[in-house]
Amino acid sequence: MPFLSAADEAVTLYLGAPDTELDEANPENRFGPAWLDAVAGLLDEVAAEPTKPLIITATGKFFTNGLDTDYVFSHSDELPAYLDRVHALYTSVLTLPVPTIAAINGHAFGAGAMLALCADHRIMRADRGYWSLPEAALNMPFTRGMSALLRTRLPDATVTEAMLTSRRYGGNDAVSHGIVEESADVEALPTRAREVAVARASLIGPNIALIKKRLRRPLLEDLAAPTPASLL
Repeated sequence: MPFLSAADEAVTLYLGAPDTELDEANPENRFGPAWLDAVAGLLDEVAAEPTKPLIITATGKFFTNGLDTDYVFSHSDELPAYLDRVHALYTSVLTLPVPTIAAINGHAFGAGAMLALCADHRIMRADRGYWSLPEAALNMPFTRGMSALLRTRLPDATVTEAMLTSRRYGGNDAVSHGIVEESADVEALPTRAREVAVARASLIGPNIALIKKRLRRPLLEDLAAPTPASLL
């Protein structure tokens, strides 16, 4: 399950299990109910004691592969409530009272790709892994909140291509298309994330949270809108 690791420079939220490259129970770090519970609790801990920037990352092949499709298909009647929980996760990251940095170590797909966009600053592994929105290829719609997140956080040409074609972007492509701010070799990824964290550490406090909420108010309103049962 996800966990926090604190160092002098920052707190790191790992999306997988401790002491292992891959969580055997959830090797793709998908958004299962228990995973969502764990991450929400950890973000609450960060918000309650905002003393250091937050780095969000994982280990292995995946940053996160997004929605738990097995759960979705077997609990279709619970889909609106499940998606509302995903929206709440995005809102938590978007409004944290600390600088947030996503260190994207591997594949970030669908809802996981959107999670990366919630961070204030994004660094993606250059040599391996893709950022992609596969929903069009999978005949899946985007929710109102997800569409607003993508429209707000990406350039228009990029969001149009990404949502309508399900293109996969490698690290350097993600930089040139405005999906992430920079790319780095996998060995340098943690170091670069910590450097950004140190540079922004002085901004921590209630003022940064207020700025984020006002900056992102229309997006937060869209994310707070209940998912209708008619979505699918």
